[in-house]
Amino acid sequence: MSTTLSHRARAIKPSPTLTVSALAKKMKSEGHDVINFGVGEPDFNTPDYIKNAAKKAIDENFTRYTAAAGIPELREAIVEKFKKDNDLDYAADQIFVSPGAKASIIHILMAICDLRDEVLIPSPYWVSYTSQVEMVDGHPILLPTNMSTNFKITAQQLDDALNSLGNPKALILNSPNNPTGSVYSKDELLGIAEVCVKHNIFIISDEIYEKLIYDGEKHVSIASLSPEAKELTIVINGVSKAYAMTGWRLGYAAGPMEVIKYASRIQSHTISNVNSMTQKAAIVALTEDDGSIENMRKQFEKRRNFLVKELNSIPNVRCTLPKGAFYAMPDISYYLQNNNKNITSSADLCTYILKNYYVAIVPGLAFGANNYVRFSYANSMENIEKGLKRFAEGLKNII
Repeated sequence: MSTTLSHRARAIKPSPTLTVSALAKKMKSEGHDVINFGVGEPDFNTPDYIKNAAKKAIDENFTRYTAAAGIPELREAIVEKFKKDNDLDYAADQIFVSPGAKASIIHILMAICDLRDEVLIPSPYWVSYTSQVEMVDGHPILLPTNMSTNFKITAQQLDDALNSLGNPKALILNSPNNPTGSVYSKDELLGIAEVCVKHNIFIISDEIYEKLIYDGEKHVSIASLSPEAKELTIVINGVSKAYAMTGWRLGYAAGPMEVIKYASRIQSHTISNVNSMTQKAAIVALTEDDGSIENMRKQFEKRRNFLVKELNSIPNVRCTLPKGAFYAMPDISYYLQNNNKNITSSADLCTYILKNYYVAIVPGLAFGANNYVRFSYANSMENIEKGLKRFAEGLKNII
C-alpha cells in the first residue's frame, strides 16, 4: 500500500475484551466446551415490557430520523430519571443520547479536548478510555491503584498529579467500576470533586453500572455534591447494563449546556441519531418497572458472593469483594512469578487457561494491571462453578 494510515488508526489497539470473546466463540464453534467470563454484558434477556415498546414503535411506523440529541420524550424521561435517582436537575437541552455510553464519551471528549490536553484516568481502567483520549489527540495520564486501595484514587493523589501537569483538561471517573467493581463513597467523591473544582477541570463521570450495587450501598453521582461540581461534570449513563439492553445501543450524557450543545453537534455529523425504535424502548425502560431489574441485581449479588468466596479459596489467589457492576479482579501475581510454563504476563496466563482448560477470562494487562485478571459474573451459577474448578486446576498445574 503506497498511502499511510493516520497516526490515530495506527495507535489504536484492538479491544482485549472483544478479542477474548471472539477467540472463545471460535473455540466453542469448533466443539470445545468454553466457559466465557470475558463478556461485559448481562446474560439476562431484555425484559418483555421494554421489547414490546420497540415492537409497538415499529408497528406505528416510528422508523425515521430523529433529532441528533434524541427525541424530546426520551430526553424528558432522562431529566426525570436524574431527579428521581440522583437528585440532579437538568433541562432537556442539557442532555443528548448516543448509540451507547461509549459514543457519548467520545463525543464529549471531542467537544472539550484540544491537541495534547491531559485527561486523568484511574488505573485499572476500562479499555476504551485511553484509546478514546488518544483518538481526539489528547494525552491519557494514568493514576495507579491496587487492591490495597480498593482500586480507588484519593483526592490527595489526584491533587498531586494535577500539580505536576501542564495542561490538564478532565478526569474520567467510573463508579461502579469496570473492571474492578469498586464503588466510591460520598466522602471520597466529595474530596475528588473539591480537587477538580480547585483545578477547574472537567469530570466525566461514567455511571453506566449505577443500578448494579450490592451490600446495601448507595450510588452517589459526583455531580450532585455541589453546584460547582455539577458545573464541571458530564454524567454518562445508559440502558445497556441495568436493563440488559447492550445490543440496543443507547447511552446518554448530561452536563453543562455549552458542552452538551457542541457534543450533540459533533454527533450530528458522525452517527446522526440513535435508532428511533430503541429510543422508544428506552423511555419505557426509564419510566416503567416490572421488577426485572431488581431481580437481575439480586442474581448478580448472589453470583458475586459465590465467585469471590471460591476465588479466595484458591491457594495464592486474593480477591476483594466488589461493591458494584458484575466483575471481580483477583490478584494472580504469585502464578506469574512461580510457574513452569514460561508465563510472564496476565495475557500469557489467560491464553494458557483458555487453550488448555477452556475458560475465557480477560488479562489485567488489558486494563493496565498486569498482576490481575478480570472475571465477569454475568454468567449462570452452573458455569461459574464449573469454570472456577477449571481455573483452579489450571493454576495448580503450572507450578
